[in-house]
Amino acid sequence: MCWIEPTGPAIQRYGAAVAVTPPSFTIGIEEEYLLVDRQTRNLVADPHPDLWEDAHRRLGSAVMPELLKAQIEIATRPHSDTSALRDDLKAMRSEVSNAASKFDAAIIASSTHPFALWWEQQHTDKDRYLLLAQDLAVVGQRLVICGMHVHVAIEDPDLRIDLMNQVTYFLPHLLALSTSSPFWGSRNTGLKSYRMNVFRTLPRTGFPEHFESWAEYQRHVDVLVNAGLIEDSSKLWWDVRPSARYPTLEMRVCDICTRWEDAIAIASLYRCLLHMLYRLRRDNQRWRTYANMLVSENLWRAQRYGVEASLMDFGESTLVPFADLADEMAFLVQPDAEILGCVDEIDHIRTIARDGTSARRQVETYTAALASGAGESEALQAVVDELIRDTTLGL
Repeated sequence: MCWIEPTGPAIQRYGAAVAVTPPSFTIGIEEEYLLVDRQTRNLVADPHPDLWEDAHRRLGSAVMPELLKAQIEIATRPHSDTSALRDDLKAMRSEVSNAASKFDAAIIASSTHPFALWWEQQHTDKDRYLLLAQDLAVVGQRLVICGMHVHVAIEDPDLRIDLMNQVTYFLPHLLALSTSSPFWGSRNTGLKSYRMNVFRTLPRTGFPEHFESWAEYQRHVDVLVNAGLIEDSSKLWWDVRPSARYPTLEMRVCDICTRWEDAIAIASLYRCLLHMLYRLRRDNQRWRTYANMLVSENLWRAQRYGVEASLMDFGESTLVPFADLADEMAFLVQPDAEILGCVDEIDHIRTIARDGTSARRQVETYTAALASGAGESEALQAVVDELIRDTTLGL
């Protein structure tokens, strides 16, 4: 990536940086889980209402419904301390899991279900979701997918746009580290993130446009709002976007991580990357912005192969094994990890690159079950069992 020297191809100098108030860089995580029946391992298409009551009793407004009745979303509080974020996420997973277990169900942190059929699912009976399903038609009905969203506070709106333009380069790397959706409709798709195929059929997805300022971004949003095409910027489902609700830059490219250790590591990496880009800005430098058509090539490779292949280093015009890129990213953000107190979490991305993601483990479990004599259905159920264990226990 060639970031060591300011004259290298990845880092550019620009005019004197405009002074802004330093961001707080507080961080929060949103996760979406699938609810499965412990007996059939299929999705619970219509959960008992008391399950929701119990979940709300445990977590209050931090637990929310999603588009499908078989989905549950949680949101941590914003944190400045990584250990507090970890404790928050672990506790929320545990509480939702305990609520589900009272109704012979379980949660899985997987971006797709190994064999559930999308046309058998029911939409949440709330106006927001019913209108969304109506507007998106069959495209919306197919959204039996889950993701992880990471919010990092960047209070200055112009800085938020500037960092969004630059951090897009790293979105393929973040996706590769998170992949957890190799199966769709009982088939091993050959992709590590099939979720991306499903999600990309929606409008207003993909990489964000490049904007010169917050005002330019807002003018473009206003065109869509004033035309009645969207209600607000929350309907921009880009892979990274300025949040419509908070003064944060929201990263949305990732699959949901089955193991909470991986989730904390990736969220910490995203936070450190933003801190690094801000640090460069203070020194009148910036990460070179590459055309979306180039970065999209890396996104496809991340979607297809995860951490098991290579991504393009555009500064060097060569493919680099992902394990080497993980080492380089960890080195790149080392000063930022020390400042933000997440050195161990950043080191864990090397472990993910070496040992693989949930997608690899799912395929290995499936293949091993078939090799031991299990039928197709039994092998897929074994994948669900592994996902339940990984979601609640981690390593």
